[in-house]
Amino acid sequence: MSLDKLFPPFDPGHPDEPEGRSRRRIPFRRIVPNLITILAICAGMTGVRLAFEARFELAVLMVLGAAVLDGIDGRVARMLKGQSRFGAEMDSLADIVNFGLAPALLLYAFVLNEAGAFGWTAALLYTTGCALRLARFNTMLDDPHRPKWHSAFFVGVPAPAGAGLALLPMYVSFIGIDVHLPHVTAGFTAIYLVFVGLLMASRIPTWSGKGAGIRVPRSTAIPIMMLMVFYVAMLVSYFWATATVTIIAYYVSIPFSWREFSKRSRREARISAAP
Repeated sequence: MSLDKLFPPFDPGHPDEPEGRSRRRIPFRRIVPNLITILAICAGMTGVRLAFEARFELAVLMVLGAAVLDGIDGRVARMLKGQSRFGAEMDSLADIVNFGLAPALLLYAFVLNEAGAFGWTAALLYTTGCALRLARFNTMLDDPHRPKWHSAFFVGVPAPAGAGLALLPMYVSFIGIDVHLPHVTAGFTAIYLVFVGLLMASRIPTWSGKGAGIRVPRSTAIPIMMLMVFYVAMLVSYFWATATVTIIAYYVSIPFSWREFSKRSRREARISAAP
């Protein structure tokens, strides 16, 4: 049996050529985004391995690194004009591994195992919430009636952000805060994990960071840049404390994004009702 039959040519961007004709060559720019997605999967799975080796800080960094790669692959695809349906499907599969499965297993290895079946059930519910959120996101991409301004918002907490929220108990522990009550800590962590899963599966609008059209006064440009430099410096110097503050700030932003979404919806309704 020939190798061509065992391993058909990989073609993420074009349909198969008709029988008897040579297949098209794939531009390398179509492979680069998929390669980044594969690296993200490898980072998430490595994080799981490190968690079961009790190397928890490095395990969390691997999952957060997967989130960074997840944010890069789509932008690289658009920049190189290498988008494809194959890449979109692969990205969703990577998300369920990196942000649905990996955080649940990290937390189970870290503390949820102290809660027994209750902790494992919380991990299952979190992963289920992530899967439901990703399935809804994929179906909404094909909705032709969705207003363009909706691109400024996600429906529910996105999967990478959900993973960051879910790992908050680990950030707090790495700072040095330990209540020395394993069963109580495991119980609260399990409840918190289910809460994050519900946020992902919910229909609460959250900022997407895409197409938001945020404009700032010219006079505030330099202070904003200085603030970003300060944030990066704090992240490098006090990573876990800064990550904890970042998660709290994200929670604070949710009511504001909900209010802004409602305001835009009412404005659109008034425009539609106008003669």
